[in-house]
Parts: sequence; structure tokens; C-alpha cells
Amino acid sequence: MNIELAPEDLAFRDHIRAFVAEQLPAAMAQRLLNGGKIEPSDIRTWQGILYKAGLGAIYWPAAFGGQDAAPVRQYLFELECALAGAPPQLSFGVRMLAPVLMRFGTTEQQRTFLPSILTGETWWCQGYSEPGAGSDLASLRTAAVLDGDHYVINGQKCWNTLGQYADWIFCLVRTDFTVKAQRGISLVLIDMKTPGITVRPTVLLDGTPEVNDIYFDNVRVPVSQRVGAENEGWTIAKFLLVHERTNIAGVPWSKRDFARLLGIAQAATRDGRPLMEDASFRAKLARLEIDLEVLEHTNLRMLSAAKPDMTTPSILKIRGSEVRQAISALTMEALGRQALPLVVGPGDAALTEDALTRGVTASYLNLRKLSIFGGSNEIQRNIVAQSMIGL
Repeated sequence: MNIELAPEDLAFRDHIRAFVAEQLPAAMAQRLLNGGKIEPSDIRTWQGILYKAGLGAIYWPAAFGGQDAAPVRQYLFELECALAGAPPQLSFGVRMLAPVLMRFGTTEQQRTFLPSILTGETWWCQGYSEPGAGSDLASLRTAAVLDGDHYVINGQKCWNTLGQYADWIFCLVRTDFTVKAQRGISLVLIDMKTPGITVRPTVLLDGTPEVNDIYFDNVRVPVSQRVGAENEGWTIAKFLLVHERTNIAGVPWSKRDFARLLGIAQAATRDGRPLMEDASFRAKLARLEIDLEVLEHTNLRMLSAAKPDMTTPSILKIRGSEVRQAISALTMEALGRQALPLVVGPGDAALTEDALTRGVTASYLNLRKLSIFGGSNEIQRNIVAQSMIGL
């Protein structure tokens, strides 16, 4: 299958490809292409480079520092960056909070927060899930009680991604316990240095403290840092989740992972024979490549639609997470025992001498989370059924 792109889009893709080849730090690219860990400094450095080149957020409106780029061009931009080995942009600010501020924020909030998202100076994290309120987000109970011109916030957020590095958090809180659950929620912006905030990292299966529990103990937040009207946070949350679920599809990163899988498969052997001579393995590889192409077409079709529907992001979230997990599983299969070491020790040098094996097990374990992040796949199937079948 061929994805037809307009000549001007092809020219844009070639421009981005040349830019990334010239500006992306070579050592960073090589480390990340070989399975190295993405460091916070990588994300900040790359965002700064993009900002200086006018590419910090190309799909943002020009009035906010973007290029008014069509969604397809944003996809091409992300694809070229991913294939070259660039770290992802921090989606919490660029892809999630920024559109919310542009749609629902005050002029003062836009002037205060958008520029530092664009430059990469401010690291944002997300405060949505709570114990007992994950996929059923409307059950959240972190309370924000009005006290003059401040809210006093008490409660807990969990599964907070990379909050240990964050400067600010956008947070769903309950401002009214007397109305229907969805109607009593507000969105507030909180400085992570505010007294009363405690961050406790949680170590995941891959050995990294990627997510956190965040506790709020009488945290005072100015009312001016509420986005939108009080008790209208659910509407804002749904708007934001469409951006999050589309992003979780992760087609550019799946294509990069698949390219790495091909390299591993071409170098691997099984019972003394090249792995690519194994018909069963080749069939799995072909099936996976087809699934990835279908996912890419679905993603591009949604991005090109004049009026995107509300179910496609859920479909992309489901299939995107499944495809990416399948790529990591087949990569593990291709490596066999060479994939066993999670943490490389002195005695493991022979098993990990080839850079292609680096980080494969950690990535496999980490990507198990994708079935849950952004709303579990089971919940997404319910959304699709209710919308398309009328259940």
C-alpha cells in the first residue's frame, strides 16, 4: 500500500529530514536508536533546538508561536524525528495542555504558560488518575475547597508520569460533591514547588521510577489558575483526552521500533540458521508490518478528515498500543536468550555486546502499561461500541 502525499507535503518531509540530520546531536541519536534510556535532558535539549528553528510546535496557531501546520505535516514531522533517533517532545505540555489553554484558557494564562512550553523551559505533568479513579475518572475525590481567592486542595493522584521532573501539574479536582460526578470537576494549574505537595516515585517492571504518587496536603492554589469555569473540568478533560489517545497510537515510534526489529531479525540466528529463513517467524513479521501499515493509514485518515469523529482516537489508542506491544514481543522472540538481561552486569558483556540488544527487555516490560494508560483498552472498546453501535 502507498500513502499518497501532496508534492508540498513531500517537500516538507524532505526539509524536516534534512534539518534533523543536521541539528539532532549525533551521540544522542545513536544512543536512543540503540535502545538507550531517554533522559529528561534529552527532551529539554531537543525542544530547545526545535524552538530556535521555529519548529517547537508546528501545528500550533501562528498567534501562539506555531506554523498553523496541518495535522498530516505534524505527523510527518514526528515520523522523521522518530526515525532519526530524536527523543519525543514532552506531550503533556505541547500536545495536551497547550490546546486546552488555547481553547479554554484566559489571555493571561496563555501569555503566562504557552511560551515556556514552546521553549521547553517548563516541564508539565498530568494529575488525573487516583486510587479508585483511573478508567472511571469521574470518581475522582481530590478536593478543592474555595477559601477567598484560593482553592485549598487535599487528596492523592497516582500513575503520574515523570512528575518527579515536573515544574507544574495540570490537575483535575472536585470542586462540588453535591452534583452529578461529572459536573463537579474543575481543572487547575499547580506549581509543583507549592508547599504541601509530596512526590513519591513508583518503580515499574523495567526498574525505572517512571510514575509517581502525588499527595496534596492543604495546597493553596490561586483561583486564577483554574482553567475554564468552575465545575466545567469534565468538558475540558474529554477535549484533552482526545489529544492524549491519538498520541498514544505512537505510529512514528512503532515504525522506529519496527525498523530496529528488522535489524535484529536480519542479524539473528536460530539453530545455526539465519532467523529470516524461519517461515513461521517471517509470517509473524509480515503480519505485524501489515498491522502497522493499516494503523498508519487509519491515523492519516483521521488527521486528514475535515471533521474528525470522536471514536477514531479510541480505536487508534487500542490498536496503537497493541501494535507497539506486539513489536516489542516479537523483538524479544528474535533475540531469544540474548534478551534476558534486564540490567547489564560485568558477566553479561557477551550477551549484550551488540548494541541492537540494549534495552529490549526493559522496553518490553515498560510497554505493558500502554493497555492501561490514557484509559484502558477495555474502556476504549466501550466508548467505540456506545458511539458506533448505539449500546
